[in-house]
Amino acid sequence: MLAAWPGISNVAMIVANYLNKKLEFKPLAEVHAPYFFDPIGVLVKGSIIEKPHFPHSRFYYWKNNHDKNDLILFIGDAQPTIKEYDMANCVLDLGQKFKVRKFFTCAAALTRIHHTEQPKVWGVGTNPNIADELEKYNLVRGGNLQIAGLNGLLLGAAKEREIDGICLLGEVPTYTSRMQNPIAALAILNRLTIMLDIEIDTNELDHLAMEAKETMKQVAAKAMEEYIDYFTEPIWERGGYEEEEE
Repeated sequence: MLAAWPGISNVAMIVANYLNKKLEFKPLAEVHAPYFFDPIGVLVKGSIIEKPHFPHSRFYYWKNNHDKNDLILFIGDAQPTIKEYDMANCVLDLGQKFKVRKFFTCAAALTRIHHTEQPKVWGVGTNPNIADELEKYNLVRGGNLQIAGLNGLLLGAAKEREIDGICLLGEVPTYTSRMQNPIAALAILNRLTIMLDIEIDTNELDHLAMEAKETMKQVAAKAMEEYIDYFTEPIWERGGYEEEEE
């Protein structure tokens, strides 16, 4: 099973939604939203109040026709604010009901990488044996770190149940953390498909990654321009001040 919730640079959601689209998963189940979420207001359209809106938290399944492992996908539109642990165990409960042997999540790893560099993919596991396996897939050992939110907490809850779990983290430049990052998502997806022994067409995500690189280039140039304006002073202006002082 692969589970995904929104997180930094939306990396996990890009990976999950792309898989869902390309492999044509079928609906399996949906979490009862009111147990986990409390709406704080309602929308009004044409002076008519609408029903409270809840984020969707849905399960999908894909049957592998090549005598290999099937795949369950969980996609949560939002993370609950006070019942994260309950949500994690809810996902694990369904996974175990369908005899899931391994759980995967994805996340962003904020580093000093430049947006022009190819991001590495880090890997962490719920036990030493899994951690040793990760090297076979050219994954960087995550070492000591913290994975915020349910993309990390799910695997902590899996460890409590002694279930195998892996988190793949794609490197993301710190200065682009507020932007969606299909570049890191693509790097993760390329590793994930090998680990799951499946094949998908990544051309569309390749194109999105190229567009993101161009956007990041513009953002970086704008940031550098503002940095120069803020921390430097034109020489001719400084000279004018000296003449006035004289």
